[in-house]
Amino acid sequence: MPATEEVQAIEELMDSQELIVAQLKKVIIGQEEVINQMLMALFAGGHCLVEGVPGLAKTLMIKTLADILNLKFSRIQFTPDLMPADIIGTDVLEEDRTTGHRTIRFIQGPIFANILLADEINRTPPKTQAALLEAMQEHQVTAGGKEYILTEPFFVLATQNPIEQEGTYPLPEAQLDRFMFKIVIDYPAEDEEVNIISSTTGAEEPELETALSGDAIVSLHQIVRRVPAADNVMQYAVKLGRATRPKEKDAPDFVQQWVRWGAGPRAGQYLILGAKARAILKGRYNASIEDVKAVAPAVLRHRVLTNFHAEAEGVGPDIVVERLIETVEEPSVRM
Repeated sequence: MPATEEVQAIEELMDSQELIVAQLKKVIIGQEEVINQMLMALFAGGHCLVEGVPGLAKTLMIKTLADILNLKFSRIQFTPDLMPADIIGTDVLEEDRTTGHRTIRFIQGPIFANILLADEINRTPPKTQAALLEAMQEHQVTAGGKEYILTEPFFVLATQNPIEQEGTYPLPEAQLDRFMFKIVIDYPAEDEEVNIISSTTGAEEPELETALSGDAIVSLHQIVRRVPAADNVMQYAVKLGRATRPKEKDAPDFVQQWVRWGAGPRAGQYLILGAKARAILKGRYNASIEDVKAVAPAVLRHRVLTNFHAEAEGVGPDIVVERLIETVEEPSVRM
């Protein structure tokens, strides 16, 4: 594609982002960084795990995004008694009353959507959580020995409550690794909270405009991938990911002291894709090391598993990632 067409495509993506954000702000007050991270993952073709205490509009934000994008939306309330068939679907036996002929028909579950909200995903057992693994990675599901391809785009947004302990099942590392970002939503500022109370206790309902079609989002995935990233940016992403592994010979001392398990190669992939998406959403045409640093907490916080030494000292993954960003040296640019 000629350079002028590349620039035009990126400008269209930037315009789309501005339109989506404008529509979201009609419903969601504040949380700008959370919205930007969700859009980065959406445009890069990744899934998101959204964590926050109850009442911070996690579900409302995701539902509003689906309405703006005019995509097929499904919500699954994850509960301890939820079964895999409740997500994927099930085979049913049907009988033709005129002929007596019986056939097996597959009834699709709520996973057959463009945007799937997995609400409170950590409240269901691992057996049911695992029903999402194939869909998140291969964008297909297998039922009754048959494979069913999911309609693109397919975007999983899962929520979880960090303070609820009883009746929860922490997500296994294999599933956590399939989420591009883990987004943490914090409490709003005081002035934002006043606006939230004011806007949600009145009679006025905001009208939302459709921003993008499903085909347009699929094309945006390719635009993001075509954004260039220099060799030193690639090297930095790799160095940052490898520095999280305590058994690496060059791992910092605090990683060897606090980390039980580090990030795999998929983290490097998402660091670069996230950096590319952030660059064009910021109006630039190439990814930089600063872009990698900006997306690193969302990419790495659920891939760095701390040990009991870290827990005893009150050190969590975010502190480890912050220290790594300060510690890992930036590769020099080759001329």
